Amino acid sequence: MQLNVYVDRLREEFAAAAEAAGDDVRDVAERLVTPLDAATRLVLLEALAAATEEITLDLAPGSVHLRLRGRDPDFVVTQATETTPAPAAPAEPETHDGPSARVNFRPPESLKTRIEEAASRDGLSVNTWLVRAATAALGTRADAAPRPTTTGRAGWFG
Repeated sequence: MQLNVYVDRLREEFAAAAEAAGDDVRDVAERLVTPLDAATRLVLLEALAAATEEITLDLAPGSVHLRLRGRDPDFVVTQATETTPAPAAPAEPETHDGPSARVNFRPPESLKTRIEEAASRDGLSVNTWLVRAATAALGTRADAAPRPTTTGRAGWFG
């Protein structure tokens, strides 16, 4: 997926808005466009990562992964194997129960090994694999909370 199309579109919209405000604002906008390129890409990648997490929960036990190839994202879709039944659709949407909880899970060593192998085969952490497996087994969709931004900056317009 090429992010340049979206970054360029935002640059055009930014320039058009600055043009309407006059020469001084246009000059400032032109100086800001280049530094905002990286911030725009980061925000787009965060949105895409959040979307892949939501889609993965709906596809469980299949998954979608977001990988970077250079500066552009690439999606990898892993289909559920034929031996794995598809999860049942939820009867009604699940509500967000708050922050994640910690569970002390002590499976037999042989089961732990099989879980680790399955998670590795799917390219997931054991925790992510277990959450997806539990979600699929219960036939519900976990409610994905938005991730906090890691840039430490206020948004462009706020």
